[in-house]
Amino acid sequence: MKLFGGIEAGGTKFVCAVGDSTGTVHEKIRIPTRTPNETMPELIAYFKDVHSKTPLSAIGVASFGPVDPDPDSPTFGYITTTPKPGWAQFNFVGAMRGAFGLPVGFDTDVNGAALGEYRWGTGQGLDNFIYITVGTGIGAGGMVNGKLLHGLMHPEMGHIFVPHDKRHDPFEGVCPFHGDCLEGLASGPSINKRWKVKSCSDELPDDHEAWELESGYLAAALCNYIMILSPKRIIIGGGVMKHESLLSKIHPKVISLLNGYIKHKTILEDIENYIVAPGLGDQSRICGAIALAELAENNIR
Repeated sequence: MKLFGGIEAGGTKFVCAVGDSTGTVHEKIRIPTRTPNETMPELIAYFKDVHSKTPLSAIGVASFGPVDPDPDSPTFGYITTTPKPGWAQFNFVGAMRGAFGLPVGFDTDVNGAALGEYRWGTGQGLDNFIYITVGTGIGAGGMVNGKLLHGLMHPEMGHIFVPHDKRHDPFEGVCPFHGDCLEGLASGPSINKRWKVKSCSDELPDDHEAWELESGYLAAALCNYIMILSPKRIIIGGGVMKHESLLSKIHPKVISLLNGYIKHKTILEDIENYIVAPGLGDQSRICGAIALAELAENNIR
């Protein structure tokens, strides 16, 4: 069985793994996200050791962004305008190809997660769906007609603007680019800063007003995505979504905000199976990175 390397490049840690075409992860390690000069040698050393013992067919990278995922672009495989120190304009694919000479698949972390869910999770059998993560940041990826969603670059659905009643919620937001976009208002850091806690999921009880506010912002965003993309399913994960009742708070708010305009029984009668948690749990992104490697090995875009 062919083996593939997968890299989930995150804001706080890199997950490096070896897996196969069944979605089985054979082994993985975690490396803290520091600067490229510190992180990349450790990452490359891990895969060189693996590759010397059990040769890899390709490597896939599901990365934080923004990134350039266009194979025809001269900056394909770059992390581009990220504020993360040291990583702006970093040639990730070039570094991996230079070290290994293998095919390298590359996309956003959320498109990677969508691909993982499409292959082995709750996106199986669907040619049109979106995957959203709500954690340190908010991002979304997805499938349209069985293809990962791209355009000029890639979707940035975490940076849409949702209704913000500043009399009810005077919080200015934490996004360094937009202030009170969705990520600025509803990401983990925004909740923590607004309510002065270190971990919202652990410290804020279920009856805290934070969760009504959070579910309202997320429901508004999901309604926009439903109107624009008409996905057949919405998969929503990430650290913030681990709060036990948040998903169930979002469901009725989506129905209320749509206000009968989208008259489809999937939403009206079965929303619990329409807006769902990831089938792969925390494995979506790393499984997606392995799937990106498999696509690269087969030269499939």
